[in-house]
Amino acid sequence: MYQFSNDLQQAQQRINRFLEAQFDEINTRPSPLADAMKYGLLLGGKRIRPFLVYATGRMLGADTAQLDYAAAAIEAIHAYSLIHDDLPAMDNDSLRRGQPTCHIAFDHATAILAGDALQAFAFEILTKSTALSAEQKLRLVQVLSHNSGVFGMCLGQSLDLISEHKQISLSELEQIHRNKTGALLSAALKMGFICSSHFADNALEAKLDRYAAAIGLAFQVQDDILDIEGDLAAIGKNVGSDLESDKSTYPKLLGLAGAKQKARELYVAAVGELEHLPFDTTALRALAEFIINRKN
Repeated sequence: MYQFSNDLQQAQQRINRFLEAQFDEINTRPSPLADAMKYGLLLGGKRIRPFLVYATGRMLGADTAQLDYAAAAIEAIHAYSLIHDDLPAMDNDSLRRGQPTCHIAFDHATAILAGDALQAFAFEILTKSTALSAEQKLRLVQVLSHNSGVFGMCLGQSLDLISEHKQISLSELEQIHRNKTGALLSAALKMGFICSSHFADNALEAKLDRYAAAIGLAFQVQDDILDIEGDLAAIGKNVGSDLESDKSTYPKLLGLAGAKQKARELYVAAVGELEHLPFDTTALRALAEFIINRKN
C-alpha cells in the first residue's frame, strides 16, 4: 500500500545526499560562502519541489539518476529565494526552519552572496548530467530560468512587496501567488516531465501544467492559513508575520473559512486533471492532499 510520508522521506533523503555530495569539491575558505550556501540549502525543508520532480518523472518512466540533477537544481533555486526573501529589505524574518535565518547566522552580505551563488549553482548542476540529451538540458534550463525570474518567482516577490499595506483584489492576489509560489512548483513538475521519454507530448504537458497550477495556488492558500493557525514549533518560522506586515492574504480577503474552502476547491481541480492520465498518479494525488492538510 502506498505511503506518502515514506515516499516523501525517501525523496528527502535522496536529494539531501545528492546535494551534500555537490559540495565535496567546493572550498571557499577563508570565505564563509560555501558554509552559508549549505546552511540555506541543507538545513531542513520539506523538499516538495524535488519530490514533484521525482514523482512526475517516475510516473512517466524516467530514470531516477536523471531526475537527481533537476531535483537538485530546483531546490537550489528555492533555497536562494528563501535566503533573499528573509532579508530585512524584503520580509525581514529571523527564523527559517526553526533556525536563525541566513543573514542572522552569518551576515547580510554573505547571505546575499550565498543566494546569488545558489542561483548560479542550480544551472551548473543541470549541465552535469550525462544521461540527459542536450535538448533536454536546454529545456530544463529554459523552464527553470523562466519560472524563477521576471516571468515567475521574482515577479511574484516584487508584486507581493508592493502590495503590502494596500487593499488588493482576489485576482491580484492570485497573480502574486501564481508567480511567487506556483511558478517553481509548476517548474518542478515540468522538469520531471522533461526528464522522461514523453517530453515532446504537448497534450500531456498541458494537463500536468493545470495540475501544477492548482496545487501551486493551494500551497500558498495553506501557507496563509498556517500564518494564522500554525504553531511556531511545527512550521519553523514566526507565526503572524503576514498580519504584522499587513500583507494581503486569502484569509484576509475571504475569511478563514473561505480560505479553507478555496484550498479544497483547488485540490479538487488538481486531482481532476489527473483522472484521465494513463499513468499511475497515486503520488501526485497524495501530494495534492498533503498540501492542503499540512501543518508546516
